Amino acid sequence: MEKSEFIEFMKTKTPARKGMEVFDEFHKLSENARKITMEINNKYHTKEELTELFSILTNKKVDDSFRLFPPFYTDCGINITVGKNVFINACCNFQDQGGITIGNNCLIGHNVTIATLNHDIDPDKRADMYPAPVKIGNNVWIGSDTTILPGVTIGDNSVIGAKSLVVKDIPANCIAFGHPCKMIKEIKENKYAL
Repeated sequence: MEKSEFIEFMKTKTPARKGMEVFDEFHKLSENARKITMEINNKYHTKEELTELFSILTNKKVDDSFRLFPPFYTDCGINITVGKNVFINACCNFQDQGGITIGNNCLIGHNVTIATLNHDIDPDKRADMYPAPVKIGNNVWIGSDTTILPGVTIGDNSVIGAKSLVVKDIPANCIAFGHPCKMIKEIKENKYAL
């Protein structure tokens, strides 16, 4: 299975069942992602080297404005898309098989987990995986220790408070926090703009 075929299958949100070709591809992609993240995480790299390694990991050119503080963990890599001026802080975990899209000017705090797969609740089918993409808009700040679950969209300009559990969509232009994460207040104007 080609990488492009894998990504197209994930877009359909069709379950990946044990024995399917796409199920086997999960494991091949995981091996490759571990190889690249071992390189990212286990020796010093310049900003430019990290950008190049992240481009290899995602199988697409990452903008030179990208910043990453290792360590970084993923179990796929090729279904991550990042915009310009994205910063990913240390110890983040991206389960990206279902697709993770991060817009421009985003800040991802320490130890953020983004999940895009669920397993079947039927014990006999527990290994089956259900993909659902996560989309993070432009100018979003995700606080440290936040977990974002499959299928969530976070709107432009929003802030997710630290240690939140994001289980459903968060609208644009708001501050949201909690377990589960809920909108606390709207961002009506930028009082701090220069």
